[in-house]
Formats: sequence, C-alpha cells, structure tokens
Amino acid sequence: MKIKETNLAGVLIIEPTVFGDDRGFFYESFNEQKFEQLTGLRPRFVQDNHSKSSAHVLRGMHYQIKQAQGKLVRVISGEVFDVAVDLRKNSPTFGQWTGTYLSAQNKLQMWIPEGFAHGFVVTSDSAEFLYKTTDFWAPEYERCLMWNDPSVNIDWPLTGANGASFGPIMSAKDLVGKALADAEVFE
Repeated sequence: MKIKETNLAGVLIIEPTVFGDDRGFFYESFNEQKFEQLTGLRPRFVQDNHSKSSAHVLRGMHYQIKQAQGKLVRVISGEVFDVAVDLRKNSPTFGQWTGTYLSAQNKLQMWIPEGFAHGFVVTSDSAEFLYKTTDFWAPEYERCLMWNDPSVNIDWPLTGANGASFGPIMSAKDLVGKALADAEVFE
C-alpha cells in the first residue's frame, strides 16, 4: 500500500498493493494495521455504503455538520472523478478542493477526513462506488455545498467520450446546495 498526500492536509490517495495474474487479482482494500502504520490514523468505521450511478450523475457536495463523517472511498465498477472540499474554517486551505479519478481499473482510494465536503461525477457508462464512514448517516445534520460554487471553482470533467460537454444529472437536494459563503462550516 502506498499513500500520497494531496494539496489538502488530511486528504490522502491510497494505492493498494495488487497481486494479479492471468486468473485475476487480489488486494486488501483495507487493513487497519497498515493504514495506521502509513498514516498515523486509526479510524473507527461504523457504516459501509454502496451506490450505483449512471453516466454523468454528480452526487455532492455532501457533509454532516454534526456527526461528521470521515470517508474511505473507492470504485469497484466504472470510473468517477472524486472531489473533497476543505470546510474547516481555520484551515489554511479552507474553501479549496482536490480531486482524482477513482476507477475499478486503477483501484485507487481516497481518504476524506471529517471537516470536508465530498462528491463525485461518473465519467464512465456507470459506476459502483463503495465507502466506509466513521459515523452514522444523520439526515438532520446533512448539508450540501453547491457543486459549482465559483468561489470554490471545482474543475469538473463534464465532457463525454465524444468530446461533447454535458450538464450533470443531479438530485433535487444536490441542486440546491449552498454557496461556501452561506454554508455551515466546521470550526
């Protein structure tokens, strides 16, 4: 397992060690001991989630203002562009974002600690997305940051395989996310 830091302190890209041959492959998607050795962190995961989305679906930018969730995310089918936005008010990178492609092919994972909004857009025909969380879903504390807030300026890959631009497919809830200036953030 290799760990790569991003431009946002705490957000990590994880590359597992994959053993493969003509029969297929094997890898540990999570090993608490190795994760702690490489990151100094020992998250307690309490919930696993699995979603499937069609091409061009954008989910996010989600966070819980209380019962904040750390998330370990990965894709087991297809590809997404995965994004985290720093919502820690006193952080030197407050309001900044990082993103990377996660896919079944590259097997990369992203660790997003508490204090960040999270979202992704599907860049393949469909994608299955798995994530572990450090706290339970609490709809009363769920918040949504506007996916296209110009002050955050996420560079979403909104171009299809044919080179044509597309508007993302979103839930009604995600379409009414708040601008960073109006959003509840972490102290």
